[in-house]
Amino acid sequence: MNKFISKIKSLKPTRRKIIQLYTALLFNANVKGFVKGSIYQGNTKIACVPGLNCYSCPGAVGACPLGSLQGSFSADKSTIFYVGGILLLYCIMFGRLICGWACPFGLIQELLYKIKTPKLRKSRLTKILSYLKYIILIFFVFVVPICYAFRDMPFPAFCKYICPAGTLEGGISLLANKVNDSYFSMLGPIFTWKFLLLVSIIVASIFIFRMFCRFICPLGALYGLFNKISVFGVTVDNHKCTNCGLCASKCKLDIKSVGDAECINCGECISVCPTNAIRWKCFKAKDNVNNETKHKNIKLVTRIISAVLLVALLVGSIAFYWNESSSKIEYGTAIGDMCYGAELPIVTPDGVSDKTINPANTGKITIINFWGTWCTPCVKELPYFDQIANEYKDNVTVVAIHSSASKETSPEYVKNHYPESSIIFANDIPDENDTSNGKYYLNLGGSGAYPYTVIIDESGVIQEIFVKALHYEDLKGAVDKILN
Repeated sequence: MNKFISKIKSLKPTRRKIIQLYTALLFNANVKGFVKGSIYQGNTKIACVPGLNCYSCPGAVGACPLGSLQGSFSADKSTIFYVGGILLLYCIMFGRLICGWACPFGLIQELLYKIKTPKLRKSRLTKILSYLKYIILIFFVFVVPICYAFRDMPFPAFCKYICPAGTLEGGISLLANKVNDSYFSMLGPIFTWKFLLLVSIIVASIFIFRMFCRFICPLGALYGLFNKISVFGVTVDNHKCTNCGLCASKCKLDIKSVGDAECINCGECISVCPTNAIRWKCFKAKDNVNNETKHKNIKLVTRIISAVLLVALLVGSIAFYWNESSSKIEYGTAIGDMCYGAELPIVTPDGVSDKTINPANTGKITIINFWGTWCTPCVKELPYFDQIANEYKDNVTVVAIHSSASKETSPEYVKNHYPESSIIFANDIPDENDTSNGKYYLNLGGSGAYPYTVIIDESGVIQEIFVKALHYEDLKGAVDKILN
């Protein structure tokens, strides 16, 4: 019986785990996004959450600090100062306390580590590998994005090639919703690489405590540089410390001393210190037990009130985003309106497929081009669309929609001219009242003129409309304008 009770007590979550779970839920309070399979694009997305939480996660209500920092290098100076200021505030106030208490991906790793398997303990090798994240910070977060910024191209290298949080929270969360089945046709080698990297990190996290945080995460590396001077975190009273080294030996991370750059300020070392030399910054050390007992009831009431307020904040946030997500959607055919959607049959070199594509819901910048094999200007401009589709395939989806007129000729044309193209070809839906033009063409404001191109941003808002044949420079300029 005693063993059973001990087992139950061991399953009780710690205060830190509860706060980690709470922050993960608060950062992803847009529950409606998981249900609808869409990304929230509201006003709160201009603010960065402190932990590693992907912007493209359906539930995310804020931006990722790393993604925002990389993107700011290609933006105006005000954006750089804004994002940099927020990050600097987090660094000075909390340091790696954020890693230990407010990072959703850190919580995922810790839960994976709880799976009972043989564990790889820290060693000289793990201490050497802990420097890898600083190399990743310098190269993928600063050097590469800044180099691309000189070409006026935002390039979040870490997000694009490494970030497992983005793959899990953004990519897989969106793909898991059946409304996004068309996304599978857009996956390429980069997603395959990132998926394999994610699986590797997940498996490794079962055997190695916080593997990603220790060896790879550039956000943790950045926060760690400010650990010693941060306002909040753990600190050591040197007058009480006997340099026994028990704190460092018991820690699962590669710390040399409490509060150094590798310390995530989890606070577990406080309980193992034999002289009570370790304490939280900004809090006085406990002098005697009697004083603690005297204020026990006051502390209990304070905790209850705090818990009620925090739960109310979370419930209120979920309710707000559930209603706010759909309150501002205004569909139309003008710039600034939400683009109408439709499920259109995809055309392949083998014929018309059973699969469909909704051009208004790709999750990327989408170029919607209405064309026809019978239209000479349409045929002449397609190579430029193909070039853009290849160059920007990670950020842009090009959907070429053949008109209802002579649509039976489109598969053969695709087979002969674009069998390996990154363009997604589709056929328009016939309109009962207009046999010459398709229903989707008419819904998007088409009036009989071809070619006709509509460009929308990641959230489906119309940014550009062209009723003419386009050149490569036209398309590149429109795409770069949205990206910046």
